[in-house]
Amino acid sequence: MNMITKKMTIKAILDMKPRAHEILRDFGLGCIDCELGNFETLEEGAKGHGLTDKEIDELVEIINSDTIEST
Repeated sequence: MNMITKKMTIKAILDMKPRAHEILRDFGLGCIDCELGNFETLEEGAKGHGLTDKEIDELVEIINSDTIEST
């Protein structure tokens, strides 16, 4: 199973885990609609939206626990 990290671009995460957009939205990130997601890391985007390091780590853990991956 591929694991995502906070250092990956949002686009790469969404390519690996398509349902991650639902989780991102739950954390207040509308990354699926943002052009910056093609270049910005999850950490950069989350910090830009005011998330703490602890919240970012929780976000990564939740995304990685989601078992639906792209085919």
